[in-house]
Amino acid sequence: MDPHILVIEDEDALSTLLQYNLQKEGYQVSVAGDGEEALLLADEATPDIVLVDWMLPKLSGIEVCRRLRNRPATRNVPIIMLTARGEEADRIRGLDTGADDYIVKPFSMTELFARLRAVMRRIRPGLVDDRVTHGDIEIDRVAHRVRRDGEEIHLGPTEFRLLDYLIQHPGRVFSREQLLDAVWGSDVYVEVRTVDVHVGRLRKALNMDGKDDPIRTVRSAGYSLDAK
Repeated sequence: MDPHILVIEDEDALSTLLQYNLQKEGYQVSVAGDGEEALLLADEATPDIVLVDWMLPKLSGIEVCRRLRNRPATRNVPIIMLTARGEEADRIRGLDTGADDYIVKPFSMTELFARLRAVMRRIRPGLVDDRVTHGDIEIDRVAHRVRRDGEEIHLGPTEFRLLDYLIQHPGRVFSREQLLDAVWGSDVYVEVRTVDVHVGRLRKALNMDGKDDPIRTVRSAGYSLDAK
């Protein structure tokens, strides 16, 4: 059964975005717009993981976290707190209240999915599938290994993240700027041409022994992993 995620977020645009992307990744998603509704939904169906905003109507995310931790059914449910409050004191308070992880807004979906997998691996390892296959390419996120046609491919950490991101969206064209934000992070300054360098390294590793190139260059647009 797919993991059930309870999203607690009062900003409609963000909750819709989260719901759409999480469902596309294979999660079952319930959405609550305030703290009281979240607790009712958690009573009706115990989630496998909770994403909760700090600032919520009726009950704050901190209070929701505290109450979930005090209930036997949700005491051990992984909780990730989403917030614009990035100060160290706020992070410590959130973690001390019972959150398992803390993501500061704005964040990329790639970062969120990585945090989800990390939390579930640590707390409920049976819920997370860390192998992704596309054609003859397989990524094992736990072992941090890549195989193509059964043969191991050696990638650097950046090339691994780049392939992991592309393999989640086969056929979709990403600009260099989008790849920079998703793979390197929006708060890190890296020249756009750096993307070309790492795509070149990834291609070289994947295309050894004369194999077909799975990465498509779209002129004036960016790069895409072949959808075949």
